[in-house]
Parts: sequence; C-alpha cells; structure tokens
Amino acid sequence: MEFRKAAVIGTGMMGPGIAVTLSLGGVAATLVSRTPEGAEQGLAAARRQAELLRANGLGESRAPVDATSGFDAAIAQADIVIESAPENMEFKQDLFARLDSIAKPGAVLASNTSGLSITAIASRCSRPGRVLTTHFWNPPHLMPLVEVVRGEHTAPETAREVFDLLASCGKRPVLVRKDTPGQLGNRLQMALVREAIHIIEQGIASAEDVDLAAKCGFGLRLPVYGILEHQDIVGLDLGLSVVDYVARDLYSERRAPEMIHRLVREGHLGVKTGSGFYDWSHKDAAAIKNLRDAFVLDFVTSRFAKDVS
Repeated sequence: MEFRKAAVIGTGMMGPGIAVTLSLGGVAATLVSRTPEGAEQGLAAARRQAELLRANGLGESRAPVDATSGFDAAIAQADIVIESAPENMEFKQDLFARLDSIAKPGAVLASNTSGLSITAIASRCSRPGRVLTTHFWNPPHLMPLVEVVRGEHTAPETAREVFDLLASCGKRPVLVRKDTPGQLGNRLQMALVREAIHIIEQGIASAEDVDLAAKCGFGLRLPVYGILEHQDIVGLDLGLSVVDYVARDLYSERRAPEMIHRLVREGHLGVKTGSGFYDWSHKDAAAIKNLRDAFVLDFVTSRFAKDVS
C-alpha cells in the first residue's frame, strides 16, 4: 500500500514529532486536536521540530504538515491513523471503535501505546488485521527507534508495510512479533528500573550513584554496542558463569519493589510533587531534559545525518 496521507491524533508531547517524521517520508500529515487552539499549538511545535531537523542535516519535510480540530474529516481521508492519546484501555478501545467506523477500509490504524495490548485495543474493530502498534520513543522527532508491534490478528503484510514506511522516514524500526506487556524496549527498561530500585532498597548504593553507573558505564556504550553483542564478544561461557552467579541475588518478585510503593503511598511522586528518589528542589528537570535532547541530537546527527541527506 502507498501511504500518501496520515492523521496523527494528539498535539501534545508526541503527536507533532510523529507528524514531522511522516512528512520526512513524503506522507502529508494532519495533526488532529480536540480544539482549534490545540491544533494551532501542535502545528507550531511541529514546525519548530522540522526546522531543528533541517538545520542539523537530519532531513527536510517532503510533504506538508497541517492541523485541524475536524476529527471525522481528517480520519476519513487518511491512509494511516496514528493515535497518541492517554494510556487508558477503555478510552483507546472506544477511540479505535470510532476510527474503525470512519476510516477507509484499507487504512491502517496504529496506536502509540508504550505497553497496552494492541490486541485488546483492537477488540472492537471489524478489521483487526489492519491494526497494530507504532511505539515512538520520546522525543519522537529525534529518537530513531519505533517499535512495530503485531497484535494477535495483525496481518503480516500490514506490519511489513508500516515497517517499510517508518524506515523510509529515517527511523530504525524493530518488529515485535508477539503482543506482550511492555513490548520490547520497555521490557528491557523495566528490568533496569526494578534492579535499580532494589539496589537502593538494599543499601548497596545511592540513587545518584546508580544513575551515574548507568550513564558513565554500560549505558554510555549501548548506542553502538548492544547487550547481546557484548555477550558474544566476551564469550558465552564467561557470560553464563556471570549470569548464573549474579542472578541468584537479583530482584525477582512479580511486583514493583516495596520502596516505590512506599514513595507513592507517601505522596513522593517525583518532579510533580518535588521529591521522589531525588529532592527536586535542588535539581532542574527542564535542564536535564534539555541536556538529554541535546545529547540525542548530537548522536543522531553524527551517526545518521548522512543516511537522510
């Protein structure tokens, strides 16, 4: 299928970057908001992001991005619809049932969910073979990864069409063959989160030193040196002995560690309340996110700019 026009639902954190990504691949993208004001704000964000990519040699839009609050008309014209709505199963099921009733018969319906079951989301759709997940990572205009997740009823050709589309837009898609909680990237991330909290809980190291070990140790080489590449390079006989020895002491409960349960019970929710694992009265969350984005931009510029020029 040739994708010529897309509708991207959501003009907040993720939608503008998704729309810009599609425009790099020559797909005309319409941001869909509940209000004209939201549409205007989303379009302004998309234009800033497109200019950032252009200025850094990461590609120029080959199709327009616009925005609207006219939901039905935008969906009816789209070859692919990508929603980036709140992570609530009932809400998404209602949304996809509505999309299914409006969209063209051959249109692809995609969710940007970071972990909800796409099979369940599509359960009220009459054509689940054309429904899948496209999980963009934040910030979506900069992060190369998109996870293409097949539901139980997603047609293989649908997944391949969308995979190829994302690759043509400059992304590095991966195919997740089974619809499973956390998909791929978040399953890996959750293993780190659980063990990081367990380390603090056990008094092994502080939150600051846990983060420093990740940022200045193994995390620094991950963009170019994968987890399984490392195992093969050091030798699986050595890898086996280390994993067997350490695994006995790793966090293995089928729930989040008690420490994070306690922090939430006590109202320590992180930046939004001023404290969590850190005291945020002494840390600048905006500065940290800006540093993150600048680091990602520098990396993708040096690694991928030639690929999209």
